[in-house]
Amino acid sequence: MTEAARTEPLLRVRGLEGWYGESHVLHGIDFDVHEGEVVTLLGRNGAGKTSTLLGIMGILPRRAGSVTFEGVETIGMQPRQIARQGIAICPEERGIFSSLSVEENLMLPPRIKDGGLSVERIYDLFPNLRERRRSQGTKLSGGEQQMLAIARILRTGSRLLLLDEPTEGLAPVIVQQIGHTIGALKSEGFTIVLVEQNFRFAASVADRHHVVEQGRVIDVIPNAELDANMDKLHGYLGV
Repeated sequence: MTEAARTEPLLRVRGLEGWYGESHVLHGIDFDVHEGEVVTLLGRNGAGKTSTLLGIMGILPRRAGSVTFEGVETIGMQPRQIARQGIAICPEERGIFSSLSVEENLMLPPRIKDGGLSVERIYDLFPNLRERRRSQGTKLSGGEQQMLAIARILRTGSRLLLLDEPTEGLAPVIVQQIGHTIGALKSEGFTIVLVEQNFRFAASVADRHHVVEQGRVIDVIPNAELDANMDKLHGYLGV
């Protein structure tokens, strides 16, 4: 691999605009993500964080600008075509099929590329799911549902994971488990864009933080420089 190939971002977002009907929610989002990185989108409620993930995935009803993945422009693609490129999203609402077992939920998404994790490897990452593999979705706790939602996209072969509020409403012990899992996925070469309100959690897993305000990235803070920028970050987040 050439030096240029190593330094080229896996994901490059430039001037991403987005609308829900007449509501203009993204006003020129810019950021890069390199292979193997975990980066966050931080900001107050309504800043445009989730809309950015939906824009990358092509789910936002109307979008403009440029989103390239592995050098391929995706802005004109449908969500299913973007998924086939190797991008997967885990939405905040999780979307677990309540009448199906854990294992049946896991087997639903098709493999779109080589490199998807086996069910046994997924159970290694999420031991709780191995124990509940025969349980229906209705029998799972909120934390187990979140684990299943993340686990399900790992079978597809996608290498870029978009995680929307994975720790929302979960007990601290489950948050810790999800943090360990994200670390394990990073070590295996997965690249992750994380929308997260739990700043302590975000700081424990991410390489870099992108602050989103009114549909724009207004600041980028490396995780190593968080302490020096804490007052500024508190101002951005209103905490």
